[in-house]
Amino acid sequence: MIDKLEMFIALATERHFGRAALACGVTQPSLSSAIRQLEDQLGVQLVFRGSRFQGLTPEGQRVLDWARRIVGDMRALRDEMRTVHAGLSGNLRIGVIPTALPMVADITTPFIDRHPNMRVTILSRTSAEILTGIENLELDAGITYLDNEPLGRVSQVPLFTEFYRLLCAPSSPLAARAQITWAELASEPLCLLTADMQNRRIVNTHLTEAGARVAATVESNSTIALVAHVKSGRWSSVVPKKLAEMFTGSGDLVALPIVEPEAEHLVGLITAKREPQTPVLQALLDEAARFNR
Repeated sequence: MIDKLEMFIALATERHFGRAALACGVTQPSLSSAIRQLEDQLGVQLVFRGSRFQGLTPEGQRVLDWARRIVGDMRALRDEMRTVHAGLSGNLRIGVIPTALPMVADITTPFIDRHPNMRVTILSRTSAEILTGIENLELDAGITYLDNEPLGRVSQVPLFTEFYRLLCAPSSPLAARAQITWAELASEPLCLLTADMQNRRIVNTHLTEAGARVAATVESNSTIALVAHVKSGRWSSVVPKKLAEMFTGSGDLVALPIVEPEAEHLVGLITAKREPQTPVLQALLDEAARFNR
């Protein structure tokens, strides 16, 4: 039953029989057969079928909610039993918003030091992808904004407050300034994160509230790409303070505080809300709590 539920979750996530079978490491006929067997066992139709996947039935959507809980609990049970015999071990998958990547090692390094049998996979994801990944059991935890957009039912631990800086080249006319206002950015050529990033939506909000036109001639989902464009001297970018500090120490770039207002947003660790938590996730939450002290 657990294997069939895992295949059903994969099908709901991939929305394609072939991709779901590939994700589960089985053939497409095997996956289709498992879904039909699950329907027979539950006595309901789970999937609208045609020449291709056409979505879940209302009953299928309800079963999906149960499947995620059951499979999540089974994985938690396996983790706990493994911990009893061998201590914490396995792979921890953490989705991180791009702007928080500069600090993620501050959490993962002490975590691995305390639990040397653990492996950590860090994946750059949007805030929406992090929530979806946790819900679909593709991610174990995430580092994302806590106070800007709804998170749903998750456990959360605050990590740090994000402040914003204008990152520019030393040759920029603004480089000698002590600070700059959001309104003054209206005339500055900007490169910014893409609109699917919550950081960009935050920046857009503050620019709009200051009466500045939101315009970016270069957009990317990579902060490294933004920094590369700033280094060219033709663009500036609005980035979090922690990210700016990574590139200003050598003098190659300059970071100006953005004021009126000096905006701040809370970033933290989130996991699926479950009682009790798995030993691995509880250890990660404890590490986050130590970081925040």
